[in-house]
Amino acid sequence: MNKKDVTNDQLVAVKEKYKVPRSLHSCHTGVVDGYVIEGHVPADLIVRLLKEKPAVIGLAVPGMPIGSPGMEGGAPEPYQVFAFDREGRIWVYARR
Repeated sequence: MNKKDVTNDQLVAVKEKYKVPRSLHSCHTGVVDGYVIEGHVPADLIVRLLKEKPAVIGLAVPGMPIGSPGMEGGAPEPYQVFAFDREGRIWVYARR
């Protein structure tokens, strides 16, 4: 385990530290160039986020929708990628 890995019992504390709204919690939390990436966010949307640099805390895909990155197999289901900001606002950033 490297210094940045955390155990399951630390995940909620990590999500709280990075201000991920509880309604957006998922199985993975990462930080890329200062933005929080929560759950199975597609790579192209992370690239878009880093290019556009919007005033958000990060992006999230709550749950583990079939067809999202890492959840391939079976019949893909539509899902939404949400953005969230410091004021607690949440909105749809993209639909997949």
